[in-house]
Amino acid sequence: MHLEANFDGLVGPTHNYAGLSVGNLASQNHAKASSNPKAAALQGLDKMLALHNLGMVQGVLAPQSRPDITTLRQLGFSGSNAQVIEKAFTQAPHLLTACYSASSMWSANAATVSPSADSQDGKVHFTPANLVNKLHRAIEHEQTGRTLAAVFNDDSHFTHHRALPSHDALGDEGAANHTRLCSSYGEQGLQLFVYGKSAYDQTKPQPQRFPARQTLEASQAIARSHQLNPENTIFIQQNPEVIDQGVFHNDVIAVGNHNLLLCHQQAFLDQPNALEQIKAKFGNSPLYIVEVKTDEVSIEQAVKSYLFNTQILTLPNGEMALIAPTECQQQPQVAAFLAELPQRNQPINHVHFYDVKQSMQNGGGPACLRLRVNLSAQELAAVNPDCLINQNKHRQLSGWVERHYRDQLSFNDLRDVALLDQSQTALDELTQLLGLGSIYPFQR
Repeated sequence: MHLEANFDGLVGPTHNYAGLSVGNLASQNHAKASSNPKAAALQGLDKMLALHNLGMVQGVLAPQSRPDITTLRQLGFSGSNAQVIEKAFTQAPHLLTACYSASSMWSANAATVSPSADSQDGKVHFTPANLVNKLHRAIEHEQTGRTLAAVFNDDSHFTHHRALPSHDALGDEGAANHTRLCSSYGEQGLQLFVYGKSAYDQTKPQPQRFPARQTLEASQAIARSHQLNPENTIFIQQNPEVIDQGVFHNDVIAVGNHNLLLCHQQAFLDQPNALEQIKAKFGNSPLYIVEVKTDEVSIEQAVKSYLFNTQILTLPNGEMALIAPTECQQQPQVAAFLAELPQRNQPINHVHFYDVKQSMQNGGGPACLRLRVNLSAQELAAVNPDCLINQNKHRQLSGWVERHYRDQLSFNDLRDVALLDQSQTALDELTQLLGLGSIYPFQR
């Protein structure tokens, strides 16, 4: 038996709206607004429990320790922790907000994962994303690696790679630009890597307004490290024109699961040819490609609603369900499309809506919050059991959030050293609840 588990990033205590992600319109539009870390974390936990209740294997990934005092000290701020924070707040607030970001909540960016069915050595492979395009994310990958190694901690089943070198030519944004299509989770699948630009092939077009964060060269390096079969691996370029309209990752314009690919008509460069490549590589097994036309859903409505940043799940009974944010109900074109989607010739039978507004306002939908990990029964048994969600774990973690999180956080609150102390106290307790050991620098 093989299945796909979802590991969602738990929203951290310093969740705030700093507008750090250029090219992510929701992030930029809500810059400097007050956030609600408690509501954000509870919304995420409720989504995790809902998927568990649907019969899915659901896990949780711990947030990173923020503010990142180590990075602030590397940037030249000195003194006590309180002095470091105050100096950064007054002298370089853009650096302080980067070191306060709770962006690790979007675990689709945490890593690229390849299942044992696809890897030559028969192991599950993890590569943390280097996320070099944004400072607030580029400081995450070392902690991401420690966290993943504490959750998937049996080296007879799991192989952990270091992040790619931190250089723009190897910009890697993780699973947000990667999906896997297959007939069965336990059989070799088609690994689909989508990149925004090539660092070295100047003949390939690039976006002009916003950055292309994923490079072809990074995707190729991960495919080699994960020992993937070239015959079952494909590299396709994202349409640069939609990147310039706010489609900063492929998972804002396309999503796949099992033998279904749901994508916008403008998702890929030279889309007819790209889809033909996918069909040819997939072989003779049934493959469903649902291409949403521009006159059905505009790029603007797709970005506002995060229609494609939804999760498609194969439920235990074999039916597929789509997990969408409530914002999809508020955009007329998107709501109309989803209402008639089950009647199309494709496997999605159910659409479920969930409130993840705190995440959405900062630029991440349901799919951003989760890292997909394809596991056999033996591999699942080797996963740290304290990191799997059930009714009791949801209750424990919700109580933990209620005890430690603030219900409002403004820009001025970031100069309060008490927030650092509260965050570290909370995370120290969390590592015990999740059986992670001393994974944070402040614990060492």
